[in-house]
Amino acid sequence: MSQFALLGSRRFAPFFWTQALGAFNDSAFRNAMVMLAAFQMGLSDHEVSLYTNLAPALFILPFFLFSATAGQLAEKFEKTRIIRYVKLFEIAAMALAAYGFIGHHLPLLLVVLFMMGMHSTVFGPIKYAILPQALKTTELVGGNGLVEMGTQMAILIGMVVGNTLMLIAGVGPHFSAALTIGVAVIGYGASRFIPPAPATAPDLKFNWNPFTETARVLRITREDRAVFNAVLGISWFWFFGTILVAQLPLYTRDNLGGDGTVNTLVLTLFSIGTGVGALMCEKMSGKRVEIGLVPLGAFGLTAFGIDLFFARSGSAVTRGLDWLAFLHGAGSWRIVLDLTLIGMFAGFYVVPLFAFVQSRTPRDRVSRVIAGNNILNALLIVIASCFGLALNSIGFNAPKIFLVASLLNVVVAVYIFTLVPEFLMRFITWVLVNTLYRIRVDGMKNLPEEGPALLVCNHVSFMDPLILMANLRRPARFVMYYKIFNIPVLRFVFKTAKAIPIAGKKEDPAVMHKAFEEVDAALADGELVCIFPEGGLTKDGSIQTFRPGVEKILERRPVPVVPMALRGLWGSVWSRRDSMMRRTRLPRRFRAHVELVVDVPKAASDVTAASLEQRVQELRGDMA
Repeated sequence: MSQFALLGSRRFAPFFWTQALGAFNDSAFRNAMVMLAAFQMGLSDHEVSLYTNLAPALFILPFFLFSATAGQLAEKFEKTRIIRYVKLFEIAAMALAAYGFIGHHLPLLLVVLFMMGMHSTVFGPIKYAILPQALKTTELVGGNGLVEMGTQMAILIGMVVGNTLMLIAGVGPHFSAALTIGVAVIGYGASRFIPPAPATAPDLKFNWNPFTETARVLRITREDRAVFNAVLGISWFWFFGTILVAQLPLYTRDNLGGDGTVNTLVLTLFSIGTGVGALMCEKMSGKRVEIGLVPLGAFGLTAFGIDLFFARSGSAVTRGLDWLAFLHGAGSWRIVLDLTLIGMFAGFYVVPLFAFVQSRTPRDRVSRVIAGNNILNALLIVIASCFGLALNSIGFNAPKIFLVASLLNVVVAVYIFTLVPEFLMRFITWVLVNTLYRIRVDGMKNLPEEGPALLVCNHVSFMDPLILMANLRRPARFVMYYKIFNIPVLRFVFKTAKAIPIAGKKEDPAVMHKAFEEVDAALADGELVCIFPEGGLTKDGSIQTFRPGVEKILERRPVPVVPMALRGLWGSVWSRRDSMMRRTRLPRRFRAHVELVVDVPKAASDVTAASLEQRVQELRGDMA
């Protein structure tokens, strides 16, 4: 099912429109307020600068003060009810904004801006914590992609509409007031259709002290190293994005020679790119949480950020170009491509990270971890703003700041991927498998979503473990021949994936004994373990006799058994067909069509090595 089918589902659609309308209103209000201050009130440059610089600080302050409290609310109480209260709060805030717009009361509008910051602070933990409750595991990446796309488009449209309405002579404030109140009311109406989302930690002891609770939330966020580093990755995304977006007005004026329409164009390109990248994540990941896309996203951010510097590093010769004149200028389409691709790779980067945090964090802590993420995001946004101002003060123009941010992205990516090699391992696996094969999966719904299970599969090529890693929805521990485990480059992948090397009893009885101990320990910890009971690669394409090791494992630890079969690998890259026929092992079937079939779990008491062999043979059929 396509991710877009979620837009027709009550499980997702009302929530999607509620959050998109909220993002639109937030953007429309902020931009209308800036236009009012800058163009409608006759203020001095100093006064305009004061208000425009104070506005971001007031909006972000609630994230520091109330994120921890918001995380507790989302865990302890039913989420849909909180969403409706938040939307009623938004209606009240927009009513005050209407009075401020019409009466030109900027101090009151700054109060409303603080209120909208509170609105976003409370809604944030719910926004991402409700998705794992409403969606299936296979829908999580697609749902996050739609939310990210919807948010980007809503912010962009809100910016354009907010700017345009406020600048209508004479009636701009009235139109802006009507719009923001109307959208808030529609958003509340949409929230009435969101299905209930029960509390995940109803017995949580509420802590009203925002400072001690913030410290506790940050401790919870750090408990799982992989999750915490994913949170750091998300916060870095906001740092990078803040620097980029903050420089775009000066870049548009000084380097592109454009007017306000060109500024709108470059923001549109970045937003559309991010939305497209977010939507592509589901297709590229095969509907699983694929953190292998994160290094790809980091690479794209750096590559196209550096190219943006080289595309137009000097000052523009001509000034005041509108968007159409800019597009007709020399080299403009390179800039268009760079901005769009930076956005697209940003989508590849951030969507899998959010899905990873949601899927790896226990349900009764997701909201508080998201709250911790929001606190760190706010901190990195403030640091990014100060960093950009510091670089400006020492004479760096916008292209040079793009270059610095892109090079810093390399340092941060290396740091994160060194701390959590799983990201790089998943990237290598994703690239190898998707380069060499075209894979169709059937029956993945049969894989248990939690708890231990023993997976058994036929063994056709040296790539079998990587193919399974790239397509199983849950991480699995693979038992593999120790010589395959020690293949250069792939050793890093197998070791990071906690594969279990095994040797024959005659080769190395100590390695064999250790392997069985590790298998039992993994199953005891509730993990998936995958074995190839043939004991080696098939030499002629047929399934070899299953060895009794599988029975030994189940005798000691009776867990559910999931038979699986790989089809179409015989004769592909790194199978033994070529060596058997004394041919040079060349990629004779590059991009081979491969199928993975997953059967329903069997009780340990109902299976033997022979019965499993027969079932895997049936699953594979005639397609070797």
